[in-house]
Amino acid sequence: MSRSRTCELCGTTLITKPQGGRPARYCSNACRQRALRCRTAARDTFRTQGAAPPAPTAAPAAATAATRGRALPRALDSFVGRRQELSGLRALLRSTRLLTLTGAGGVGKTRLALEFARGASSRYARLDLVELDALRDGATLTQSVAAALGVGERAGRTGVDVLVRAIGDASRLLLLDNCEHLAEPCARLVVTLLGRCPRLRILATSREALRVPGETVFRVGELSLPPADAGDDVTALQRADAVRLFVERAAHRSPGFALDRTNGPLVAEICRRLDGLTLAVELAAGHIGTLAPGDILAGLDDQLSQLDLLAGGSRTGPRRHSGLATAVDWSHRLLDPAEQAVFRRLAVLVGGFDVAAARSVCAGGGIEPREVFPLLCALEAKSLIVRLPGDAAPTRFRQLGVIRAYAMERLRASGELRPTLRSALTWLHELAERDRGHVFADQASSPLTAERETLASVPAHATGQDEAARVRLTLELARVHYQQEQPSAAGALLSGLLREPGGRALGGEVAALAARVAAQQADPHRALSLGERAVNLERRRHVPAGLANALDARAAAWLCHGEFAEAVTDLRACLDVVASLGSPEDVAWCTQHLAWALLQAGGQREADELMADCLPMLREQAPWPRAAAALHTAGAVRLALGQLESAEALFAEVLHIAPGGSFHALYPVEGLALVAAESGDMQRALRLCEASAQARRRLDTEPEAPWRRRIEQAAARARTLLPTAAREAAVVGARKLRGDRLVAYALRTGSGEQVRRGPDTLGAGDERWRLTARELMVVELVAKGLTNPQIAGRLGLSAHTVATHLDRVRDKLGLRSRTQIALWFGRRDSEASVP
Repeated sequence: MSRSRTCELCGTTLITKPQGGRPARYCSNACRQRALRCRTAARDTFRTQGAAPPAPTAAPAAATAATRGRALPRALDSFVGRRQELSGLRALLRSTRLLTLTGAGGVGKTRLALEFARGASSRYARLDLVELDALRDGATLTQSVAAALGVGERAGRTGVDVLVRAIGDASRLLLLDNCEHLAEPCARLVVTLLGRCPRLRILATSREALRVPGETVFRVGELSLPPADAGDDVTALQRADAVRLFVERAAHRSPGFALDRTNGPLVAEICRRLDGLTLAVELAAGHIGTLAPGDILAGLDDQLSQLDLLAGGSRTGPRRHSGLATAVDWSHRLLDPAEQAVFRRLAVLVGGFDVAAARSVCAGGGIEPREVFPLLCALEAKSLIVRLPGDAAPTRFRQLGVIRAYAMERLRASGELRPTLRSALTWLHELAERDRGHVFADQASSPLTAERETLASVPAHATGQDEAARVRLTLELARVHYQQEQPSAAGALLSGLLREPGGRALGGEVAALAARVAAQQADPHRALSLGERAVNLERRRHVPAGLANALDARAAAWLCHGEFAEAVTDLRACLDVVASLGSPEDVAWCTQHLAWALLQAGGQREADELMADCLPMLREQAPWPRAAAALHTAGAVRLALGQLESAEALFAEVLHIAPGGSFHALYPVEGLALVAAESGDMQRALRLCEASAQARRRLDTEPEAPWRRRIEQAAARARTLLPTAAREAAVVGARKLRGDRLVAYALRTGSGEQVRRGPDTLGAGDERWRLTARELMVVELVAKGLTNPQIAGRLGLSAHTVATHLDRVRDKLGLRSRTQIALWFGRRDSEASVP
């Protein structure tokens, strides 16, 4: 039995036998030579002009009608960034026959697909582009694709048979652009074509996946953004694709525009506000020449005018890309009514949300709570919400800024804004009430920390609704600011609450937190006045937990004032109250505070005994910030007692649990600097002091006055004792110590130094030298049997980051499983010895 094939150039039927060897591709030598000349000319054109290769040309017009398609349009502006994405697409299309690019409207799917297709065109006999955005009816999809490919009906063949006949066994790449509004008919057509055309590959762009067997989905993300600490460093800013795209498009609109130290931070912030969304960045850059970068940024701050600013796209481009509102509206029209309702109600959740939040805020009006999750999945599949990176539970989502602005417009137009704000206010208040049992709520981690942006937005806009809930949430927002070392923001909120009648219902909670904030701002007189007010209010209320919190706050004010004996007195009274409440962790936390005050008052021995009582519980059961604080206090006590090795081990333990980029890591670094100074290693002491001071300036954070004075004295002594050359070398070396490098140096795992952690000391040839400090922390927790989400929670990282660290550990050590890593760690620890 024989089977038929077609000539790849002219379409003439070829008959081949089953055992006939390699099948022919052309009907004659003339077609073979003509195809070779076409490919050569196409490659030459592509190399010299960057244009897509033209379709092969054959003499008989009738014969070639079936093989002519639309050539790729030549780009009139440059393609910026996306190098990693292009590389990933090349690898994927080698292993799949259907590759779908998904992502939000305006993210750059079409442009990326075209750029990729141009680079891949030489590998295919034909490349065809079919644009579907103008097609409204799926019933005519097949005929429209055939028309775009130049294929006509004849010989009794119609519909998909015509396309199958035209494509045949040829090696072809078909680019289907903008499939989302025809997802089902596109899926059916793709399945048929791939099943009957064995050498066809399809590259599709869509705001949602086609969901057919064998499909590989490539989510096109936003352009890379500059890091938050880039400042006005032009080189660092230009590494971000979003910034480079803005500058390139702005220079087209206003020749001579260039990034400099003045406009660089403004451009970077514009790109951040736009989430790196390609179309949004291009539209904003189009206003350069009319508006200065500062004016564009101010326009983006005004949510009512944001979408108007992001309009005025290309007159010749797709209509759906004429502005951000148009681009999002295109997706919005494809939603069913329930999806539209959830989409617009999510706009009040400014900082992101999990499923529980979405259920609380979006249910109602015919939508049951159980229906919200599948609706979220549908919105995520259609790229109208994005999942935040990381595997930590619960999964969180968010709307990109410009999409949320559109959703908010829809929410206002629907008349649902006030009831949705009321639902959000109720949900936030329930979260706040869930944590009311904490004695020391000002210093306890809260689920509202993750909702900070929503917590700031909803009460401010829900005026006239549930005044008690609004006052309570204002206090919670002030707590979040205090815990994140933003005392100015916290103080402004608390000052308003102290004046409001509604604030009195909270007893001494407001005054107690305000006292802590004043101490954080180094204002001892205001701190003490507010602390007195908090204690007096709570004594009248007769609520033991509130009195304990107020006494603890007044003790913090006494410490700020330098009155250590008074602080000890208040904390002893606080401990008596807390002991009556029956919470072992709160007793341990209060004991740690008392030990710190005793240390300042010269009672090191009693402080050491108290830390021996409370440290085991805080180390094992408390959240990592409390455990880190307790370990630091214990280390400071041991340092004061002259037990340097024990102090060093305790400070090092803090570095193993505190994120390297946070202010929590600076206290143990400074503690290790004091250990080095007491040990006589003045160069190391000065280097750590300088590196910590630089990090504190970057983070804009100050330690408590007694601790700061100790560090300053140690640094001054090191400068005095060191020769000039050694002093300068220490200062220069400190400039290179940031983040993980600083942690590694402090732990002696970097710069050729060995770790000294008491019983965990390693020899000079130990393999762990090859791991960074953060990798060591992850390995230790793997050895304890923790999962990636548990490690992420312990170290304050995302589960994705933990997985990345583990991949590097596996590569460095040549180990493949978690069990092997745990066994390696146990073996190395058992072999370690104190030098």
